[in-house]
Amino acid sequence: MKASFILLLFFSFQIIASAQKTPEGLFINSKAPDFIAKDQSGLEVHLKDILKKGKVVLLFYRGYWSPYCNRELKNFEDSLQQIIAKGATLVAVTPEKPESIMKTIEKTSASFSILNDENLKIMKSYDVAFEVDQNTLTRYHNTGIDIEKDNGRNGKYLPVPAVYIINKQSTITYRFFEPDFKKRPSVQEILKNL
Repeated sequence: MKASFILLLFFSFQIIASAQKTPEGLFINSKAPDFIAKDQSGLEVHLKDILKKGKVVLLFYRGYWSPYCNRELKNFEDSLQQIIAKGATLVAVTPEKPESIMKTIEKTSASFSILNDENLKIMKSYDVAFEVDQNTLTRYHNTGIDIEKDNGRNGKYLPVPAVYIINKQSTITYRFFEPDFKKRPSVQEILKNL
């Protein structure tokens, strides 16, 4: 009986521990965590400073190797002038190394700031980071995708694809957070919420 209780307790803690690792993202009306990071040009991007100009559309993407991310970034690049016309700034965040970000830019022609999230500080503060399991890493590796190589020190972490709109008061006014990496918000939906 005692052994059964201990075993049950062990599995309960395992379930709780694994549930705590699942990111939920930040919610509407949450305070957006401030951050400073370098973009593809080596320029320091400080959220607090860009918010002085207007709203920020903050987009988290997985990597240059993802056709879903590339399509999303290309769509945003194609509509960038409409976003700017609404008084907003578009910023993307990725766990990729700077060299991998350059591959993203080659594929998408992105001209907006793409931030290398060194040590996953931004992804963790927005609660979008998750560790990719070994089976998935192996499947990716078998198709020529090496997440750990592309991410460098960020290792086997990816963000849940997410988009937030942050107002000048640093409050999140829109949230798209979808664990199914194939689903992304349309640019029209973002424009409607700006």
